[in-house]
Amino acid sequence: MVKKLRYLFLALFICFNCVKVSAQTAYYIDGYHGGIWGHYPDWNTRFMADMLKKNPDWKINIELEPETWARAQAVDPLAYADFKALFADQSLNGRIEYVNPAYAQSYMYNISGESIIRQLSYGMKLIKAHFPEAVFTSYSSEEPCFTSALPQILTSFGFKYASLKNPNTCFGGYTRPHGGELVNWIGPDGTAIIASPRYSIEKLTPKSTWQTIAWNNSAEYVNAALAEGMTHPIGMTLQDAGWKGGPFIGNGVHSNVKSIYTTWRNYFANVAAKDPRQNWKVSQEDILVSLVWGSQVTQQIAQKVRLSENKLVATEKLGAIAKIYAAAVWPQAALDSAWRTLLLSQHHDCWIVPYNGKPGNTWADKVTGWTGHTNRICDSIINRAWATLNQSGISGNYITVYNTTSVNRDEVISVKLPASRNLANTGLIDRNGHAVPLQVTAESSIIFKARIPSMGYAIYQLTDKAPIQVKGASISKMANGKYQLETDIYKLIIDPAHGGVIKSINAKKLNNKEFVDQSNTRSFNELRGNFYKDGGFKSSADSAADIDIIENGPLRIKVLVKGQIAGNNYKQVISLEQGQPRIDIKLDIDWKGNPGIGQDTKPGTYKGDSPAKPFYDDRNKLLAMFPLNLKQQKVYKNAPFDVTESKLKNTFFTRWDSIKNNVILNWVDVTDKNDQYGMALFTDHTTSYAHGEDFPLGLNIQYSGSGLWGRNYVINGPTQINYALIPHRGRWDNAGIWAEGTRWSEPLIAIVVNGHPPEMSRSLVKVPAGYEVSAINFDGNDMLVRIFNTGTSNKEKITFGCKAARAVLVELNGKEGDELTLSKQPHQISAMITIPKFGIRTIKLINARNF
Repeated sequence: MVKKLRYLFLALFICFNCVKVSAQTAYYIDGYHGGIWGHYPDWNTRFMADMLKKNPDWKINIELEPETWARAQAVDPLAYADFKALFADQSLNGRIEYVNPAYAQSYMYNISGESIIRQLSYGMKLIKAHFPEAVFTSYSSEEPCFTSALPQILTSFGFKYASLKNPNTCFGGYTRPHGGELVNWIGPDGTAIIASPRYSIEKLTPKSTWQTIAWNNSAEYVNAALAEGMTHPIGMTLQDAGWKGGPFIGNGVHSNVKSIYTTWRNYFANVAAKDPRQNWKVSQEDILVSLVWGSQVTQQIAQKVRLSENKLVATEKLGAIAKIYAAAVWPQAALDSAWRTLLLSQHHDCWIVPYNGKPGNTWADKVTGWTGHTNRICDSIINRAWATLNQSGISGNYITVYNTTSVNRDEVISVKLPASRNLANTGLIDRNGHAVPLQVTAESSIIFKARIPSMGYAIYQLTDKAPIQVKGASISKMANGKYQLETDIYKLIIDPAHGGVIKSINAKKLNNKEFVDQSNTRSFNELRGNFYKDGGFKSSADSAADIDIIENGPLRIKVLVKGQIAGNNYKQVISLEQGQPRIDIKLDIDWKGNPGIGQDTKPGTYKGDSPAKPFYDDRNKLLAMFPLNLKQQKVYKNAPFDVTESKLKNTFFTRWDSIKNNVILNWVDVTDKNDQYGMALFTDHTTSYAHGEDFPLGLNIQYSGSGLWGRNYVINGPTQINYALIPHRGRWDNAGIWAEGTRWSEPLIAIVVNGHPPEMSRSLVKVPAGYEVSAINFDGNDMLVRIFNTGTSNKEKITFGCKAARAVLVELNGKEGDELTLSKQPHQISAMITIPKFGIRTIKLINARNF
């Protein structure tokens, strides 16, 4: 009997341990994604509240658009109250966590850094209005809403954790996998945030173009993670609001895996708090994202968003100048309204499903309305600011020129004068009484070089004296039929016999460096693409172009290139200015119908689960080509609050499972091996660029064909794009490329007035080279100045053309930090500050006012 009992105990012991070995525990992130603008049926609030009550072990993580709650409260106040009561517990053991409070769930990588800050600040404010107990601890998204600079932004808002997973909605991309259960996600400024990466074992799902294997905590996924030594593996799906299943993986038991529902907050702080973490400095190229770049609808959305982004931050800065120097009322309500519609236009659905919706009310249509509203408010604020600044007893005819950037400007500007003025007898003098050279245009405008201090203005007075005549920039037709455009900086040659391509860019002040690779089979500024319905690859260089001289100096020169590509007429206006390193190009293509451009997309061949997608391969799209005379080229590209040196051998891919980050936000810069010389390319919208070891730099101009979900992305009107080029010496930071991009994005603003402020010139903020003023705002009479460091790492002086009681650093969530020592000088104050490279800091000037 004793022997039998021993065998029984032994058998039970073995059985117990076998169960212990085979029954694995994992964790799961469930919840809801969407909102009133995307998808949120009115019954959804009641459904979530009831399902939470019915399933006491269920926890949810939500990224629901903040505007959703006003409607939820209105249509079902009882359900809203029930959900609000459940939400009130924001402890580590609470059952609901708000993981993405962004106002409109933007992709983040495709907008400005300042827009990201406003997405979160406006979203958090509105959520707190509905849920005062809300605590924002973890950032997570169902879509690939990631960018490299997020760690410092999230940390400054008070977040402690983040997820780099989006397992169930990878149509637009995913992050690069990384070994380990947890990482310290390190941003470009050095800020780290604890994060859950897409695991190295988290493969993309076979026969799918939208999922990784972490979407449902399958036994395959969990066992692979455990085999890699992960103690607490976790999977995730944020369900679309409107899905009626409740807990996404039921009771969480699959095969030998038991999954426990959790919030990210609980997972990081309780479950995995002591698990090892590796440092991972996430590059922008670790964020593997793609959209239907080059399609006309995506292109126009990106252009409208960029225009409004630039205009709105410039409007805030101009409003700050008016408040300090003319006691103007700070238009907070109007700015809030302008930001609201801009943020909505940055919604990820605008970019990935632009055609969705009824005719006249698609996402693309919404963007037109939203950005239009933003622009109208900006125009109204700017007009009021001008009127307030120029309310003085000083009469006469003046031109006030405003500079909203943080660098001094010495640039050519065009100003339209009243038709009644005789331009032949119109002169201009600066604030020191010195005559300023002018160029007169055919459109009753004068062109002159304006010298404007940073974040300020300068006044010029119109006179009835004939303008000064000077020598400068000019255009001449050469004996061989080519055209030479010459300024004090460049000699540029255009070849009309080959579509008006640029044959030479000689940088006179850079040792006469020639920047065009004249031996390349492709031509500089050539348009080339695969017109698959019209015989294959076509080039603008295949036929001759007409050249018209629009302006011929001495301050600005312009030519109009008129040519054809694949039977479609195009125009290019190429502009150069005396003293200006930037070469501006405006492209207009008047399409005949809807040509197919890109990889051939035969009707009926699209398969949603096929990794190969025709819109991925930029080599077939219509590109503006820029073969550069730079050996062993390197590529740098900017991103929100970041610049990445590319590690890609080329930007090309054809499959969903091979995505590369080929995104150009504002600019890419190509240099030679030793960063001795480079050429920066700027674009007026987020899109893609092309480059490879044997492929010249190219800008994506047009795609027409099959896109996501087999939708036909068509050309239904003219294409209009602005881009610019800057040849330079040295690496991008030494060459001041970020500042040049800001100048291009925020042009000087001029107005003809009959009066001016008492001071002929003022500067509100001065920063050293490499620093940028990202934004200026007010909280009552406290002025908040946000500064971004693009290059320097030294302790630097910031100067303000106003006075203040104190100056303190503040986090993005409003928490005050170190106080800065203010030094006072005549009519200005200054403070020393240290900001890491790619870091942002916000300075609050308490009770800022004019001297």
